[in-house]
Formats: sequence, C-alpha cells, structure tokens
Amino acid sequence: MKYLNGKHKQKGFTLIELVVVIAILAILAAFALPRFAQLSEEAHRSSVKATSGALAAGVALAKAQWVTNGLTSSTTALAGFGDGELNVSSRGWAVAYTGGYDGEADGTAAMDDNRCQQVWSGVLQSNAPTVTGTSSDYVATGGGSVCTFTYQLDGLTGTDAKQITYDASTGEVATVNVNVD
Repeated sequence: MKYLNGKHKQKGFTLIELVVVIAILAILAAFALPRFAQLSEEAHRSSVKATSGALAAGVALAKAQWVTNGLTSSTTALAGFGDGELNVSSRGWAVAYTGGYDGEADGTAAMDDNRCQQVWSGVLQSNAPTVTGTSSDYVATGGGSVCTFTYQLDGLTGTDAKQITYDASTGEVATVNVNVD
C-alpha cells in the first residue's frame, strides 16, 4: 500500500471541478451572447442618430449663414459657410455643392442622387461617414425635394433599413427605423 505524504501533491483538476466550471461558463454565455448582439444593434442606431444630428446641425448652420449674409434669394456659393461652395435655395436650405444648381425660385429643388451626395458633403465635415462609393456607410437617393440616406453597415435593406431623410424644401431632417427595438 502506498501512503501519500506531504511531498506528493495533487496535480490538475478533478472531473467534478471541470464540469462545474463548464456549467458556469455555459450559463454566463447564455445570458451574455444575446446582450452582445443587442449592443451591436444599439451601436448602429446610435451611429445613425448621431449622423442625423450632425446633418441637421449642418443644414441649420447653412441656413443661419444665409440669413446672416442678408440673402433673400437662392445663391450658388454661400459665402462664410465651409469653403463657400454650398448652394442654397431661395428659402436658405442646402440644395447642392459646387455647381449643378439651376436656382429654383421656390426652393423645391429636384433633389437627385448627385445633389443629395453634394448636400451631404457640403454641410458635413470631412470626417463624416461616407455617402459615395461601393463600400460607403450610406447610399444617397433623391426624389422630389427629399434626399434619403440609407445606412449600409448593418446589412438591413428594404423597409427594415435605417435611413436619414432631408427635405430641401423645409430643411427638415428625420430618421426612419432608428427607434425600433
């Protein structure tokens, strides 16, 4: 018979200890993984909300500069705003950037995809999310006086897609599908 003395120590873990640790990890994973998935969705929503706020602030600042300049008609180069290349309607709302604006008197510019991209780049800073190119953060589409910027990074499409809208006739910026849980 062998006797264990003080010099012989147990090495490793028992099977019961390993099973208990694995069970605890499984329980934690069951609760943590869904929460991490929610955090990702919340991050996408927050990103769209922040970008919408930046776009709204840029549009409002352009309108304020238009008013400060004492203008009452459309202009093809808003002096004092950005690099002075933003075009605004007769109502003071951003409608294009660096050309392509034919000066609609009533401010209901026909906002096509190109003009929507121009407004985005004209009122947002250079480090703003991208709106052009194949791997852009947003895709811009125009129709009537409204620009729609569809968020691309979460992979949602169609009626589930997160969007920012800008109405060039009123200056209103809104979000779509951002507060949905």
